[in-house]
Amino acid sequence: MRDHYIICGFGRVGRRVAEEFRHEGAQFVVLDFSADAMEAAREADVIFIEGNGTDDEDLRSTGLERARGLIAASDDDADNLYITLSARAANPELLIVARASNEDASRKLHLAGADRVVQPYQAAGRVMASLMLRPQVTAFVDVVTSSTGSDLRFEEIEVTRACGQGGKTIRELDIRKETGALIVALRKRDGTFDATPTPEAVLDVGDVLIAAGTEQELRMLEGVFAPREAVAG
Repeated sequence: MRDHYIICGFGRVGRRVAEEFRHEGAQFVVLDFSADAMEAAREADVIFIEGNGTDDEDLRSTGLERARGLIAASDDDADNLYITLSARAANPELLIVARASNEDASRKLHLAGADRVVQPYQAAGRVMASLMLRPQVTAFVDVVTSSTGSDLRFEEIEVTRACGQGGKTIRELDIRKETGALIVALRKRDGTFDATPTPEAVLDVGDVLIAAGTEQELRMLEGVFAPREAVAG
């Protein structure tokens, strides 16, 4: 495999990640060693490698150097920490998302090289509180971010030098009219977010567009920012 995703740990969290990946058509491989995980993987018909993510050789067997991202989804914080350290050392460009049980583990995972850390219990508490305090807002976000939700989708698209659109404004590209998609936010090169981009917002090389639209509208938007050579071909 190449440009694939690796799921280390095929428990409840890992299985849910796999479901989302499959629905999105993302290529992935699962790494685990428990009999329960092996049976679940067989039933789900996913690519499964028997091994332990804390073992460097087992981790490399997943195609780590060629992967796009890794999910450290073990129930054990120490295992996720070791997986993150090993994966970051082997592939500095890898996107790593790790699971943590508490704030202390989250801090250590960030130090180890995780790009994002998720605390399931904290996230669940936040969602439950929001459902009580802002039920309609939460319901809307849940629908548009769920792989089985409405036709509306979110996508992120990077402005590369090869696409030739760097330095232009949203108005110049007339994105809404040309594609039907809506740019709802911009992540600038310095890591800050413009959460309310105006038509005069300049799209610099390295910026990432956060866009909303139907699948067809988002594909058209991706075409606008595709490398010019690929468009010409």
